[in-house]
Amino acid sequence: MVRKGWTVAFLIAVCVMLTIAMAAQVETGTTIQTGAPTQQVQVDRAEVVYVAGNDLVIRMDNGQIEHVVVPNGVTVTVEGKELSVHDLKPGMRLQQTITTTSAPTTVTTVKTVEGTVSQVRPPNFVTLDLGNGKRQRFRIPSGQKFTINGKETDAFGLRDGMKLSATAITETSGLMTKQEVERTGQMPPPPATPPMRSALLISVYGPLASEYTETIHMSGRCQ
Repeated sequence: MVRKGWTVAFLIAVCVMLTIAMAAQVETGTTIQTGAPTQQVQVDRAEVVYVAGNDLVIRMDNGQIEHVVVPNGVTVTVEGKELSVHDLKPGMRLQQTITTTSAPTTVTTVKTVEGTVSQVRPPNFVTLDLGNGKRQRFRIPSGQKFTINGKETDAFGLRDGMKLSATAITETSGLMTKQEVERTGQMPPPPATPPMRSALLISVYGPLASEYTETIHMSGRCQ
């Protein structure tokens, strides 16, 4: 879960997706525009306290104890190896880095309709004959204008049998987010060498010497 070093430049990315849905004389086009992204990075560190099956108990850096049920598909990179929850050991250090990238988006939908008025209920509804025996009822947006014989009118100017064309444009704003998660760990440190608690006796025999030398090192304080 160590964060990979990479610099995010402020970038305006424009992604255009055009979808044409044909229903006789009904056409719909959609454009998605993405603005400059922002990024947030969250780093969590913890120590493994207990592992049993998929149950993991960890101690966060702030001392808080948490119980987590880890799915089998979640792995941690330790010394270049991918370990599952079943491979974790008490004392291991874990780190999780969550990088969240957010970008404002504007979705613009343009809908064009052409047909013959068969029924109108101003100011909310109009039913059009679209040809080939197809008839469709439309809800009229507030303030919608229609073109009749080259002139503009509203819903109250529509009459049965009129041929019309209308274009409705709607915009919806939102936020597009993406998350990346990296998890790494460290093996627990090796156990420390226990302190010496008994006397250490070292005897030295000189192979060519006739005398015998004995050295005694004692730990502690003599009474």
